[in-house]
Amino acid sequence: MRKSIALVVAVGALLFGAAATAQEDVKGKDHPLFSRWPGYYISIYEHKTFEAYTFQLKDRKETVEGEWFYLRYSAKKGVEPPSSLEVVRNFENAIRKAGGTVLYTEGNYLTIGKIVKEGKEIWVEASSSFGDIHLRIVERQAMEQTIQANAVSWLSDITTTGHAAVYGIYFDTDKAEIKPESEPALAEMAKLLKNNPALNVFIVGHTDNTGSFEHNMKLSTDRATSVVNALVAKYGIAAARLKPCGVASLAPVAPNRTEDGKAKNRRVELVER
Repeated sequence: MRKSIALVVAVGALLFGAAATAQEDVKGKDHPLFSRWPGYYISIYEHKTFEAYTFQLKDRKETVEGEWFYLRYSAKKGVEPPSSLEVVRNFENAIRKAGGTVLYTEGNYLTIGKIVKEGKEIWVEASSSFGDIHLRIVERQAMEQTIQANAVSWLSDITTTGHAAVYGIYFDTDKAEIKPESEPALAEMAKLLKNNPALNVFIVGHTDNTGSFEHNMKLSTDRATSVVNALVAKYGIAAARLKPCGVASLAPVAPNRTEDGKAKNRRVELVER
């Protein structure tokens, strides 16, 4: 009887010997959640730190953005490939053993599941065709924003629309204390206000819809107040020019049905007074 695909419970717990990392492997490695099928090697390996993949479920599509993996496994010479159904059932079992959920299975050749593990939401699509095993995995996460808007672009937004969205002010979940990595965005906000001394603004906190509305109203107000306090204490902006407000999830810029939409909705805005 063939060995089942086993879930690797702890990252790094499975060490492959020389036979498992045969010379046929392309440059790459097994994903830490799943071991490979015995007698197979990695014939294609692709990895991107941030990419999107659309998982086709029975009655809807789910586009997941995050760390992205694609592995194609091929049988070594002389190895009899398993049936597609055997591959699918093994991955279904492995997903369930990880505490995940099998979301959809198409015939006897493809299955899709989701695993929430150590704070990560991991989507898996496993399929089999012509003896090859295909594994697509996306670890959902918001993109790390490396290019931030600045004082010039915010002033343009305020001039044309009366408000500007500020991303780059970071808080821990359900907290109002500003994290140190928010410093560049705060400095740009201060630059905008110092370069435009006649500009007075509401500092408006926005949340997604996770949790109760009443709780999020207080949280968004507390976060806006933290931003005002930082601009006054660290950058010398006159308190009279700033007024904190919180609107919770009342003004979304994207649907709150997805994690990506929620990330866009969690923001601070500058609104001209």
